[in-house]
Amino acid sequence: MKKRFTILLMVSMVAMLALAACGSGSKDSVNENKKELTAWAWNVNVKALEEAAKEYEKDNKGFKLKVVEMSNTDAYQKITTGLQAGGKGLPDILLIEDDQVQGYLENFPKAFVNLSDKGFDDEKSKFPDYKISLLSKKDKIYGFPFDAGPAGVFYRTDIFKEAGVDPKAIQTWDDYIAAGKTIKQKTGKDMIGMDYNNDDGQYRIMLNTLGTFYFDDKGDIAFTLDESVKAMSTIQKIKDAGISKNTSGWDPWVSALANGEVVTAPTGAWFSGSLIQQAPDLAGKWSVFPIPSVEKGGSHAANNGGSNFMIPTASEKSDEAYKFLKYFSTSNDVQELAMSEGGLFPSLNTVYQTDTFKNAGDYFTQDNIWQLFAAEMDEIKPANYTGNFSIAKDEAVKAQSKALEGGDVKDALEAAKKSLANRIQQ
Repeated sequence: MKKRFTILLMVSMVAMLALAACGSGSKDSVNENKKELTAWAWNVNVKALEEAAKEYEKDNKGFKLKVVEMSNTDAYQKITTGLQAGGKGLPDILLIEDDQVQGYLENFPKAFVNLSDKGFDDEKSKFPDYKISLLSKKDKIYGFPFDAGPAGVFYRTDIFKEAGVDPKAIQTWDDYIAAGKTIKQKTGKDMIGMDYNNDDGQYRIMLNTLGTFYFDDKGDIAFTLDESVKAMSTIQKIKDAGISKNTSGWDPWVSALANGEVVTAPTGAWFSGSLIQQAPDLAGKWSVFPIPSVEKGGSHAANNGGSNFMIPTASEKSDEAYKFLKYFSTSNDVQELAMSEGGLFPSLNTVYQTDTFKNAGDYFTQDNIWQLFAAEMDEIKPANYTGNFSIAKDEAVKAQSKALEGGDVKDALEAAKKSLANRIQQ
C-alpha cells in the first residue's frame, strides 16, 4: 500500500509540474497581455469558443483567446491536479460538464470565481432553473450555462410506419415496450440499444422525469426510494421484453442506429448532431417524440448531458474572462452557431425565438424538433449530483447489471446503497 501511495504521489507531482509549465492563466504567469486568455475545451466546444472569440475581438481590441484542445478525461485529470495545487497551471477558462460541477464546488469551494458578485444574477432569467441550480452554491452562481441536453426519443419514421406504430400513441414506457414488441415482430429490429454493463443513461433519464436522482435534495442516497425502484424495474422490463440490443460503448450504439439494427434512441438533443454526421444518408427518416413517462400522466421532461464554463480564482485575468464568457453565454448569435455547427442545444432561452429555432431543417421529418426540446427546458427538475456522482454512477451501473441478469431489483438497489455509503465514508 505504501509503495502504491508513493508511486501515485510521484505521478501527481509530475502532473503538477507539467501543469505549471503549460498553464498561462495562473498567478505565476507574468508579462502577458491581460486581454489574452487561455481556455481548455474539447470537441465542438473548441470551434464554438474560437468563433465567438473572433466576433468578440471586433469590439474589444487586443483581445485574444487561445483554446487548448484535449479530451474531457485528460482535462479533468489536469483540472483536479491544478486545483489540488491551489490553481497552479490552470487556464483562465474551464469547460466543465453538468455532472462534474457540484463535485468541484464541493471539494474546492474557493477555487472558482463567484459570478453573482460580478452581477451575473441579472442574467438568471435567461436560463432554466435546473442549470442555475447545478451551478450554484449557497445561492451564489459559479458557472456560465452553455449547452443542455433536454431528452427526447429519436426514432426511425420509415420503420415505425412499416410496423404500423404511431409514435404519438407512446405516452408511457409500457406503451414504448408494447410498440417495441410490434416493431420486433414485424421488422425484426430492436427498439433500443443499451449498454447493459457500463452505462445507466436510461435509468438516469427516468429518474429525472420522476423528480429524483442518485441522491435526494438533502444529499441522502436515493437508490431505494420508490421512484428509483420503478425506474430500474422499467429498465428490467425493457430487457425482458426482448426489444433491446446490448451496445457496449459509443461507437457500437451509434452504428446500430445508423445501420438500422436499432430504431430509437431516448437521449439528449445533442444527439441530433451525431445523427446528421454519422448517418447523412438517412435524412428524412428520423424524427423525435417526447420521453415516455414512467407512469400515466407523469412528467416527460428530463436532461441528459450538457456543459458550462467556469473561471478559476487563480486566474489573473478573471475580469476579462468574465466579460468574454458573459458575452459568450448570452449572445444569440454565438448559441445559434454552436447549435447549427455542432448540434449543441443552447441553455439560453432567448435564442429559442430566433430563425434558427424556427427553421425545422431538412434532416428530421417532424415540423420542428427544436421547439419540442425548447418547450421541455423549464419543466426539467434539478438533479443533485453531489461530489460523489462518479462512484454513485458506478454503483448504479452494477445494480443495473444485476437487474438485467434477472436479479431482484430491490435487492440490487439495496446492495448499491450499502456499497455507496461505505465508499463515501472511506
